[in-house]
Amino acid sequence: MYPHERSLVKKYSDAPFALIGVNSDREIARVKTAIEKNNITWRSFWQGAAGTGGPISTRWNVRGWPTVVFIDHKGVIRFRGHHVDDKLLERLIEEARTDQADKK
Repeated sequence: MYPHERSLVKKYSDAPFALIGVNSDREIARVKTAIEKNNITWRSFWQGAAGTGGPISTRWNVRGWPTVVFIDHKGVIRFRGHHVDDKLLERLIEEARTDQADKK
């Protein structure tokens, strides 16, 4: 998914959008290598040595990888699945832009 994620970060660089990753490798050295090798420029958190049983995936009830969660600009979870729904993402960004414009 890294190439698609990179394209989203670039495409929505001026939009109310943030991509956040969670890495489940058990060793921090592997995390650092993956970040460098895959040119990950967005925030990516490491769950620690517990790997897939770490605190983030446990709290968010992640059972499969990748798990994609869309949280809208109001903090509401609008999508949870195993792929990026580009049309929904575009709609959510447009909703956020509209709300921002209405507040001006």
